[in-house]
Amino acid sequence: MIKTILYFHGFASSSNSNKAKIIKNYISKLSKKINIIIPDINNDFKKAVPQINHLINKNEKEIAFMGSSLGGYYASIFSNLTNSKAVLINPAIPPLIGFEEHLGKNKNYSTGEKFFISKKDIEFLRSLNKKKFRNQKNTLILLESGDEVLNYLKATNYYEGSNIDIKFGGNHSYESINIKLHKICSFLKIY
Repeated sequence: MIKTILYFHGFASSSNSNKAKIIKNYISKLSKKINIIIPDINNDFKKAVPQINHLINKNEKEIAFMGSSLGGYYASIFSNLTNSKAVLINPAIPPLIGFEEHLGKNKNYSTGEKFFISKKDIEFLRSLNKKKFRNQKNTLILLESGDEVLNYLKATNYYEGSNIDIKFGGNHSYESINIKLHKICSFLKIY
């Protein structure tokens, strides 16, 4: 039984994510026994990885991972490494094609924190995905075809064999979250 859910927000976002709040509120009403953690993932990728490892190590197992966009990328990597359940919402996929548009100065949309991304930072982020994704039976992919940032067809190819749910229309923020909450909980066996 899942004891902890780690939800990772997207690029240059924060724990103040609307999706994360909606999910946490819904699951908290169903089960008081699940600890839902929505950390502010460090904007520095090299600091984010040990931060995530620390969260995994300090929290009660069994852990499920959830994430949106870049948070989905992280959730995918760590669920694959630990053979854990994952729910990925419009996830970024390897090899992060187009991520170079973020080279240079950036600003976190939510916190206002300014940070810099170099080519080495992107290489590091890409290097995290060292092995083929093999956690299909434990993974639910939620996609919207209208995602203006990430190509949903590439995600379906990358995660082939996973539980894939495509809602036609929508956008990168995943407008369908409210109608997918039951599906998420059913997949994670939260009743």
